[in-house]
Amino acid sequence: MKFTLSWLKSHLETDASVDEIAETLTDLGLEVEGVTNPGDTLRPFRIGYVEAAEKHPDADRLKVCRVRTAAGVKQIVCGAPNAREGITVVVAEPGTYVPGIGTTIRVGKIRGVESHGMMASEREMELSDEHDGIIELPSGEVGESFADWLAANEPGKVDPVIEIAVTPNRPDALGVRGVARDLAARGLGQLKPRDAAPVEGTFPSPVGVTIDEGARGACPVFYGRLIRGVRNGPSPEWLQRQLKAIGLRPISFLVDVTNWFTFDRNRPLHVFDAAKVKGDLRVHLAEGGERLVALDEKEYEAIPGAVLISDDDGVESLGGIMGGEATGVTDGTTDVFLEAAYFDPVRTALTGRALRIHSDARYRFERGIDPEWTPEGIEHATRMILDHAGGEASEVVVAGTIPETARSYAFDPCRLRTLVGMDVPEAEQRAALEALGFRVEGGQAHVPPWRPDVQGDADIVEEVARIASLAKLEGVPMPRPAGVPEPVLTPAQRRERAARRQAAALGYAEAVTYSFVAGQDAEAFGGGGEAVRLDNPISSEMSHLRPSLLPGLLRAAARNQSRGRMDLALFECGYVFDGGEPGEQRLTLAGLLVGRTGPKDVHGEGRARDLFDAKADLEAVLAAAGAPPRAQTFRDLPGWWHPGRSARLGLGPKATIGTYGELHPKVLEAFGVKGPAVAFEAMLDAIPLPKGKGPSRGALEMSNLQPVERDFAFLVDDKVAAQDVANAAQGADRSLIESVRVFDEFRGLEGGKKSLALAVRMQPKEKTLTEDEIGRVSDAIVAKVGRATGGVLRG
Repeated sequence: MKFTLSWLKSHLETDASVDEIAETLTDLGLEVEGVTNPGDTLRPFRIGYVEAAEKHPDADRLKVCRVRTAAGVKQIVCGAPNAREGITVVVAEPGTYVPGIGTTIRVGKIRGVESHGMMASEREMELSDEHDGIIELPSGEVGESFADWLAANEPGKVDPVIEIAVTPNRPDALGVRGVARDLAARGLGQLKPRDAAPVEGTFPSPVGVTIDEGARGACPVFYGRLIRGVRNGPSPEWLQRQLKAIGLRPISFLVDVTNWFTFDRNRPLHVFDAAKVKGDLRVHLAEGGERLVALDEKEYEAIPGAVLISDDDGVESLGGIMGGEATGVTDGTTDVFLEAAYFDPVRTALTGRALRIHSDARYRFERGIDPEWTPEGIEHATRMILDHAGGEASEVVVAGTIPETARSYAFDPCRLRTLVGMDVPEAEQRAALEALGFRVEGGQAHVPPWRPDVQGDADIVEEVARIASLAKLEGVPMPRPAGVPEPVLTPAQRRERAARRQAAALGYAEAVTYSFVAGQDAEAFGGGGEAVRLDNPISSEMSHLRPSLLPGLLRAAARNQSRGRMDLALFECGYVFDGGEPGEQRLTLAGLLVGRTGPKDVHGEGRARDLFDAKADLEAVLAAAGAPPRAQTFRDLPGWWHPGRSARLGLGPKATIGTYGELHPKVLEAFGVKGPAVAFEAMLDAIPLPKGKGPSRGALEMSNLQPVERDFAFLVDDKVAAQDVANAAQGADRSLIESVRVFDEFRGLEGGKKSLALAVRMQPKEKTLTEDEIGRVSDAIVAKVGRATGGVLRG
C-alpha cells in the first residue's frame, strides 16, 4: 500500500515529519517498508539567473548563456527555445546526476564552445512530461536548492511516498483514510471531516439493476446511477501526480476517479460507458463457460459460481474483479453509469484465483471492505465527477440490501492488564476505541463496519494495546505467592538432562527400550544371572533385567536395518542393573553408531564409523554432565568390546566413567546388525558431584614468561602404551610441565621395540628457565619414563 504525504495530510491534520509518521505506523502494526522522497534526488539542483544569452556561433538553435550560480557566473550552452536573458532557471552543475536522462553532467564542449552545466526541464528532473523548454521560476535566490524552493512553493511536486505492509486482517488500512484514522487515534494529528453532500438526481436512470435470487449472497447490494453530459479527458494535475506517485498510470479522468477512490477510501468502483450498455444490468452467478474480454484485453472463461454483471448483449463485467472491454469508457464517453457494489470476499477470492486475475479491486474485496460506505461512496464519486467533468446525475438505483455487520463485544478495562500486562486508564481506553470508530456504550464495544477482523473481546483489548503502543510494554515477573516451592531437581537429575540434550545435539535419535531383555542378550553383555531373572516376565524375550543399554539399542538398530535404514545414530539414557537388590543399578547413557557417516555425494563418499567418533561423542557427553576434563585411558574391557579397538575412561584404575570403541563382530552377528558399529557408555552416577560454589571464582593465573618446548624419543617395548609414557613424562614435574604430546611412533625395531617421540611443553611461572634448570627437568623426565615403562632415550 503506497500513498504520498500530501495525500495522507488531506485526511489528517498534522505537523509530524515523515520520519515520525513512519515510526508511528510501524509501531501501530502497519510496518513501513520504505519511504521515497523525490526531494532527495532534486537537492543537488540549484537556482540560477541568466544574465545574458547570445546565439551560438556555429549552431542556429543553440544559445551561449552566462548564468549566475552559487559558484559564480558560468557559461552554459542551451538548446531550449525559451532560453533567454533575465529568467530564473534550475541549474545542474558539473557532477550532478540528472534522473530523467540518466546522465551525470560534466564540463564539455558543444560545437566548440565549453559548457559548464545544464539548465533543466521538468521531464529531465522527472517532475512531469513537459520538455518543450527549461523551467522558468517566478522567483528564487541564486544558489538556493531547487528541492527547498519546491517544498516552499509547490510542495506537491516533492511529495514523499510512504509504502506500508498491510496484513490480511487489516483491510481498512488499504485506504489512506484508514491509515490516517490510526495515526489520529495514536495522537499524531486530527482526522479531518471528509463528508460529501448527497447529489440529488434530476432524472430517472435509464439503466436499471437487478440481482438474481441465487446471487444475493455473493452480491448483497448494488448501487448505480447514470451521469450524462460529462467531459472525459486528462485528470487534474494533482490527481495524476498522486496516482503516478503510487505507481499507477493515469488513463482518463473517469477511470482515474475509480482508481483514486480504491486507494483513498478502500472503495473499489466501476464505470460503464452508458451508450454501450444494452438494456438493464443483471447480477447473476455464472453457469460456467461464459466468456468476457476484460479491460486488460485478455479473454476469460467464467467458472461456475462466479459473479457476473450482464446486459442484453451478454457478460459485461466480472463482479468485484474486473470490468469488460466492450463497455469500458473512452475519451469520447459522454454518458457514464457509475457502479458501487459489495461482493462476497470468499467468492471473489475463489474466482480471482481460478482465473488468475490480480486487480486492485479483487485485492480489496477478498479482504473485506466497508459495506455501509457503499451509498456514500457513490455520492462521493458522483460529486467528484460533477465538479471536474460536469454533467447531470440521475437518481440512484439500488438493488439488494446492505449486509448486516453490526456486532458488539464485552469491554472490560481490567482485561488489558490480565491479557497484555499494560496499565491504561479506562478513560484513555474508551478514547482510543472511539478514535478508531468503535462505539463504546457501558460494558459493550460496538465494532465499526470497516473492521471485519475484530471478532471477540480479545480483539478489543488488542486495539487498545496497539494504540497505547506495545513498544512501551515492560516485562514484569509474575507474582510468586507464598508456599510455591523452589526448584526441586537434584544435581543428578540436572546432570541427566544435560547429558540427554548433548547427545541429541550431536545428532543422535533418542530410543526408549524396555528394561527387560532376553536371557541370551543379557549374557552377551555380562548379565543373565539368577539375581536379575524375572519371576513373571512379560514374554520369553524379556526375562532378565538389562545389564547394559546396548542390547536394546542393537535390537533397535537391527529392526531399522531390516527396513532399509542402514546408517543410524541412537542413544538411550536409563538404568542398568548389576543385581536385583535396591542400590544395585546405575544411571547410564549409551550411544550407538552403525554404518557410515553419510551417503556419497559430489564431494566424495562417507566413511565408516570408527572408535574415534565414539570417543569424541563420549567426551562431549561427559563434559556436559560435569565430568573432570582429564580422565585416564585404560585398555582392559569386557569381551563384548573389540580387543585393541576400544578403551575405557576413568578417574583412576577402578573409577570408570565411560567406555567406547568397536563392538565385537560376534556380538553384532548375534544381534543381526550389519556393518561396522561403534558405541559408548557414559556412567553418569560415577561422575563426582561438583564441589560447592563460592560467591566468586578464583583469579585467572596466566604467565607472561616464555614457554620452553623439548622433544624426546624413547625406545620402549612394543606392548607399552603411548599414554603410559606420556603420563610418566608429565609426572616428572607437574608444576612446571604444562603438556605432553605424542607426535611420532615408529614400530618394527630390533628386539620387539618401538620408538615414541614426545613434545614436552614447560611453562615457568616465576622466572625464565635457565639451561641448567631445563636440563634438570629433562633428566627427570628420562628417569621417570625409565622407571615407569623401562624406556630409554634414543641415541
